[in-house]
Amino acid sequence: MSSPLAPAVAADPEPPDTGAGRTVGGVGDRHRLTVLGGLAALSLDAMASVAYGPESIVLVLAAAGAYGLGFTLPVTAAIAVLLAVLVASYRQVIAAFPDGGGSYAVAKAHLGRRTALTAAASLVIDYVLNVAVSVTAGVAALTSAVPGLYGHRVWLCLGVLALVTAVNLRGIAESARWFLAPTAVFVLAVLAIVVVGLFREAPASTAAAAGHASVLTESATAVGALLLLKAFAAGCSALTGVEAVANAVPSFRAPGVKRAQRTEVALGALLGVMLIGLAVLIGRFHLQPVEGVTVLAQLADASLGHGAGFYLVQFATVLLLGLAANTSFGGLPVLLHLLARDNHLPHVFALRADRQVHRHGVLFLAAVSAVLLVGSGGDVNSLVPLFAIGVFVGFTVCQVGMVRHWRTGKPAHWRWKAALNGFGALLTGTAALVVTGTRFTEGAWGICLALPLLVLLFEAVHRGYARIGERLELGRVPGPLTPQRSLVVVPVVAITRLTRDALSAALSLGDEVLAATVVHEPDGQGPDGAEALRRDWELWRPGVPLVEIPDGHRRLGPPLAAFVNELAAERAYDRITVLIPEVEPARAWQRALQNRRGAVIDRALRRHTDAVVCRLRMRM
Repeated sequence: MSSPLAPAVAADPEPPDTGAGRTVGGVGDRHRLTVLGGLAALSLDAMASVAYGPESIVLVLAAAGAYGLGFTLPVTAAIAVLLAVLVASYRQVIAAFPDGGGSYAVAKAHLGRRTALTAAASLVIDYVLNVAVSVTAGVAALTSAVPGLYGHRVWLCLGVLALVTAVNLRGIAESARWFLAPTAVFVLAVLAIVVVGLFREAPASTAAAAGHASVLTESATAVGALLLLKAFAAGCSALTGVEAVANAVPSFRAPGVKRAQRTEVALGALLGVMLIGLAVLIGRFHLQPVEGVTVLAQLADASLGHGAGFYLVQFATVLLLGLAANTSFGGLPVLLHLLARDNHLPHVFALRADRQVHRHGVLFLAAVSAVLLVGSGGDVNSLVPLFAIGVFVGFTVCQVGMVRHWRTGKPAHWRWKAALNGFGALLTGTAALVVTGTRFTEGAWGICLALPLLVLLFEAVHRGYARIGERLELGRVPGPLTPQRSLVVVPVVAITRLTRDALSAALSLGDEVLAATVVHEPDGQGPDGAEALRRDWELWRPGVPLVEIPDGHRRLGPPLAAFVNELAAERAYDRITVLIPEVEPARAWQRALQNRRGAVIDRALRRHTDAVVCRLRMRM
C-alpha cells in the first residue's frame, strides 16, 4: 500500500533539541540564541512598534478631539491585556511545539491542513511586510533628520536591507550580537522617558512640537464603540512580532524550550511596561498629535528636555526601526523550513548551511522585500495599512488551535486555559476584521487576494511532491533486483586525455560503450575534421567503436538526440546513458574561454530524449 511522500525521507528532518546532538565543545550551540540574544534577534519588531503603536491610537482618537484622547490609556490597557493573553498562549505553544512554527504548527496539529496553510500564508505576508515597513520607517526617520537624503531613500532602503541580510547570513546568533546594543539603548531610553516623565508635573520642553500644526479635530465627535474598536485595532500594530519567538524555538540553545519561554515573557513584560508607561505620559502631558513630529519624539521632549537625551532617543529609534527587520530574518526562514519539511515548499528551504543558517529562506525574504521596497518607492505610508492584517489572522488561528489543544488533551486546569485562549481569539479575530474592513480600500484587498493565492501555491507544491513520491514508490517494499543491459554513449570531437578518461569511465558504467561524433559537410575552408578523427581513432585503437552521425546543418545537439532516440527505438537496451566529457576551469574568468559544447548537448538530450545524461568534468 502506497503512502504520500514522507517528510522524514524527503526533507532531512532534524532531531529535537535535547542537547545530545551538540558538537564537541559546544561549537554547534555557539551559533544558537541565549535569552538576551533572543530578545535582540527576535524582538526588534515588537520593541520598535512602541514608536508607532501609541501614535496609531492617538491619531484615531484625535477624531473625537481632546475628549477622545482621554481614552488613550483605556485602549492601551486593553491592548496590554491582549498582550498578556498572547504571551501566555505563546508560552504554551513553545512548550507544546518545540520544533517552532507558531500558529502554523498549532493549526496543523488541531485545525487541519488548509487552516494551517492559511496561518502559514498570513505569517509569510506579515514577515515580508515587516521587513519592508521597518526598513522604510527607519529610512523615513533618517530623511526627516537629514532632508537632503530624501531623494535617495530607495537606495538607502536597499542598503539597510543588504546590511541586515549580510549579518543574518553569518548566523542568527551573530545577528543577535550585532543588534544587542541598539536594542538595549532603545529600551533603556524609552524606560528613561517613562520613569523621568512620571516625576514631572509639566513637560520639560515642547520645542519639538513648536511650529507644527495640530491634527486634533476641532469639531469633536462622540466616542463610540466603532471609534474605540478602530483605535484598538490600530494600536494592535504594536503586537506584531510577539509570535516570532514561538516560530524560532529551534534557534535557541539547549534547553531551547525554557530559553524561548523566558524570552517570550521578557518580551511581553518589556513591551507592556513601555506601552502602558507611554500611554500614561500622553494623558499626563496632554499631548496632541502634530504634523511632522512623532508622539514618541514629543514624549522624549517632554520628559528629557530638548537636549542630548532627546536626540539619543531619536537616534536609537531610527536605528532600531531600520534593524527591526531582523525579527523576520529570525522567524520566516524557520517557518519556510517547516513548510518545506511538510512538502509545501521546495525542499531547498529545509536545508541549513554552516552557522545554522537557513540561507535560502534568508535570501528569499531579502529578494521579495527588495521588490516591495522598490515598488513602494521607499514610502512607508503605502505599506503600513497592510502591516498588521497577516499577523492578526495568525494570532486568531493560533488561539483557536490552542483551545482545541486543551479540549483534546484535557490537562489540569484545561478549562481555564481554553477560556483564556478563547478570549484571546475573540479579541484578535475582532481586530483582524476591523483592520481589514477599515483599510480594505487602502491596500488590504491585496492581502485578501495574496492569502488564498499563497495557500494554492503551497497545495500545488504538495501535490507535485505527492506525484513524485508515487512515481518513486515511496513507502512501498521494492521488488527484487534485476540486471539491466545498458549502453553508454560518449560524444567526442577529438582524441585527448579528456576523451580517454571519459571512455574509461564509460566502460565501468555500462555493458557496451559507443563513441559518437557529429559529421558535418566539409566547407572547403580547411581539412576534413571527421576524416582526421577517423584516422587517429584507427591508430589509437581504444577498443570502443566510433559512430559517425551525419548532419548537413552544422548542428550538434539535435543530431545526437535523434541518434539516441533511434537506439532507444531498437529496444535492445534497458537503459541508455550519455556521458558528456568537459573541462572545468580552475578560475572563474576562464569560463569565458569555454565553447559550452557540453551544455548544448545536455540541453538537447534532456529536452528530446529519455536517456540518462551525465557530465564528466575534468578539473584543470
